[in-house]
Amino acid sequence: MSFLKPLFLLLLLLLPALGWAQQRPATKPAAQPTPPKGQRVELLPGTQELIGGTFNGVEIRKLIGNVSFKQGDTFMYCDSAYQYTDRNAIEAFSNVRIVQNDTLTITGDRATYDGDARTARMTGNVVMRDPRMTLTTPVLDYDLNRKLAVYSGGGHLTDPENTLDSRLGYYNTDTKVFSFRRDVRVQTKDYLITGDTLQYNTVSKVVYFFGPTRIKGARGTLYAENGNYNSRTRVSNFERNAKIETPEYLLGGDKLFYDEAREYGLATGRVSMVSKKDNITIRGDVGRYWRGQGRAKLYGSAVMRNIADRDTLYLAADTLVSVESKVPNKPGGIIYAYPKVRIFRPDLQGRCDSLTYNRADSVIYLNTRPVLWSEKNQLTADSMELRLRRQKIDQLRLYANSFIVGQDTLLNFNQVKGRNMVGYFQAGKLKKVDVLGNAESLYYALEGDTTLTGMNKAVSATMTLRFSPDSKLQTISFLTNPDASFIPPHELKDEDKKLKGFAWRSTERPTRRGTLGKHFAPVAKAKPKSKVKPKASTKSRATKAKPKAKPAALPAKPAAPAPARKPGTVAPPRLVKPAVAPARR
Repeated sequence: MSFLKPLFLLLLLLLPALGWAQQRPATKPAAQPTPPKGQRVELLPGTQELIGGTFNGVEIRKLIGNVSFKQGDTFMYCDSAYQYTDRNAIEAFSNVRIVQNDTLTITGDRATYDGDARTARMTGNVVMRDPRMTLTTPVLDYDLNRKLAVYSGGGHLTDPENTLDSRLGYYNTDTKVFSFRRDVRVQTKDYLITGDTLQYNTVSKVVYFFGPTRIKGARGTLYAENGNYNSRTRVSNFERNAKIETPEYLLGGDKLFYDEAREYGLATGRVSMVSKKDNITIRGDVGRYWRGQGRAKLYGSAVMRNIADRDTLYLAADTLVSVESKVPNKPGGIIYAYPKVRIFRPDLQGRCDSLTYNRADSVIYLNTRPVLWSEKNQLTADSMELRLRRQKIDQLRLYANSFIVGQDTLLNFNQVKGRNMVGYFQAGKLKKVDVLGNAESLYYALEGDTTLTGMNKAVSATMTLRFSPDSKLQTISFLTNPDASFIPPHELKDEDKKLKGFAWRSTERPTRRGTLGKHFAPVAKAKPKSKVKPKASTKSRATKAKPKAKPAALPAKPAAPAPARKPGTVAPPRLVKPAVAPARR
């Protein structure tokens, strides 16, 4: 028994340590921070009836009649309330009113207020007011610390100048900025603004938008996908697909500035202006629009496109100016182009330094070294008039130093010059030219388009040239005091081959791509990736069976021989009605 006594004492010493080891957890949980509690909501004197008690295990004070609370700079008033003393919260009923800083007031039928988080939810006929606006909504959540009000069931805001509606909204009572989402509608004195995402500063009266937005007024509509509008100054700054649309025009660009008071707009970056009346589109890098003057100016690789039936006229220049017609509801107006003007349509190309297009009269005036090409013919003069009829070329008038040059199959230059000329077109083809005053002609005679037989040279007061459907000269008629001669090939000298003032300007002839530039150039399509077929192995090619030979085809029936053409059927133009017989050198 004596040996048990030391063992018993050892157990007494070890038991506390063993018990502590069994009770110690494997890992100690991290301490959770206790959320800070707000100032206690204080019940103000004046409540008519107070009933205290515990309901469903929760300590509540029922307050009835003329109830008011205070927490810091915030006051709450209602007809009755439940005050939860253990969690610093309130439920308020009937004629609820929350006032903060004596400037913001929120009223409604019912409210819940968390005194620790300082958040309130107001429901039923909610109205929020401050000195600058009034907001009505079915439900409103308000964070008194962040001074942020939120509604998600639709809201209607009014101020002395505008009204705003949306499905979802946020209002910062400190910065006085509203943020609206979904079905946003802003009604100003002059415009109706609709969009998906807008912000409104109730102090500056500026509307900011961040999605597709339309501003519609009595005189037009503005559209953009980003930007702002000042409802006081009526100045707009738009970005991304910005457009101004009026009954006459559609003006757009990557960025757009528009001042409604001055009726002035500035567009930059891929600018486009469309005239709705006569189907004209002008594009450039920068565009300016003076609505009161009915005037628009585009520059920076400016190009005009006028579509009529299947014919499209392209007009390019450094600067294009469009002036609207002064006659109401009548198509027309004038387009000025300068400098480095280029014209392109399938049946006509040209250049000059300045151009005027009177759309009311369908007349195009070309000035300063104008040159036109119709099929194989080059026409030059000091100035020109191109007259259109039903958007097709009808007449071409050349004034002073008129000159026509054409090149034949042997690269000889046929030439006609005179003081003035009038060209007549049919179906876009040059049919006849009247040369009026000091007419001279020089035309090479060919046989079969391959052999030169000589050159016709004539002088007359007036001439008439007639062309075939393929734009070749058929006949020359000398009408007054003609003097003609025929020079055989062996007698031709270099000075005989050109009339005075001759200039061949084929290198200046505009191309479609060069005229359209970057604004009307077609978008390049990505080439499909070519599929590389795996090469067959040598072994497989060697063992591949050869195809059976096909039977020889029957000989084809010989074609009928073409009829022989009589020599001289392709003759030089006839010299019609000469006053005197051609003299032979």
